[in-house]
Amino acid sequence: MTNMNFDRETLRDLADEGNETALDRLADIADAADDLEELSELLDEGCMHAGFLLTRRAVATGDLRSLQRISDAGYDEAGNELDRLLKASAEGKGTEHPTG
Repeated sequence: MTNMNFDRETLRDLADEGNETALDRLADIADAADDLEELSELLDEGCMHAGFLLTRRAVATGDLRSLQRISDAGYDEAGNELDRLLKASAEGKGTEHPTG
């Protein structure tokens, strides 16, 4: 199998024409370059793979605000991870909810 590297311009053209695989590949390239701005832009374009990559980064650093932003941008798993981290934090501190 031949290893082909496509330039960003070609991938962008394909993504603009609706090719989701090209959009995902652009997200992979941005992730490898630590380009969070481009990943965020790709998420805003509807690239759920960018949402996955951003969520993975935010979970690794415990960045709750980023998880909320990613969730608000349409990647639901970020909201699930945010809830999980918040619940784990509450359980770890022994915080009890008032019974009213």
